[in-house]
Amino acid sequence: MYDLLIILLAYLLGSIPFGLVIARLYGVSDIRLVGSGNIGATNVMRSVGKFPALLVTILDIAKGTIAVVIAGIFGGMLLGDIEYLKLVAGFFAIFGHIFPIFLKFKGGKGINTALGVFITLLTLPIFIAIATFIITVSISRFVSLGSILGSFSLPVTVYITTLIAPDRYHPVYLPVTIIFAVIAIFTHRTNIKRLLKGDENRFSFHSESTSEVKDCG
Repeated sequence: MYDLLIILLAYLLGSIPFGLVIARLYGVSDIRLVGSGNIGATNVMRSVGKFPALLVTILDIAKGTIAVVIAGIFGGMLLGDIEYLKLVAGFFAIFGHIFPIFLKFKGGKGINTALGVFITLLTLPIFIAIATFIITVSISRFVSLGSILGSFSLPVTVYITTLIAPDRYHPVYLPVTIIFAVIAIFTHRTNIKRLLKGDENRFSFHSESTSEVKDCG
């Protein structure tokens, strides 16, 4: 029973639209009507500013982290192996961000919430993923490309690590990170189309007019 409540709580936590809330506090009544319409930190930064975007990033990451921490402390009765429950709770937090009940199931791309989930479970792989993201964006200035390649570096790092140290990670992490990489492709499908067409917006620390924004975060 506790595990089911934890999973529900994780989904509701993930569903909190911090991008919408923070943007509204800074004068944008509905971030979904500005720029790309995405509630993520990238659209907030381009449409509202850097500091609001930083707040959104931190809060979206916290959603994933808190879901996993709560599952680790209070769960374990239903699924037996606590690692399974932490992963399920984490994925429901990500799922909540992508399909939030509070916004008629139309949310963000889930990358920052996933970062919060995996930073508590796969510390080394997630830091490699962050490095991959930073290097990719620094070179290409495409946040979407950095997010996709960073997501794919997770299963690659987990796989290589298990070859070197087979007992380092729970066996469930490899298929789970592969699934997450597939989810990253799904949530960035419109960005991938723009990348292929050469229409994707490049990252800049400067806010842009709403007509110029094509969110990729």
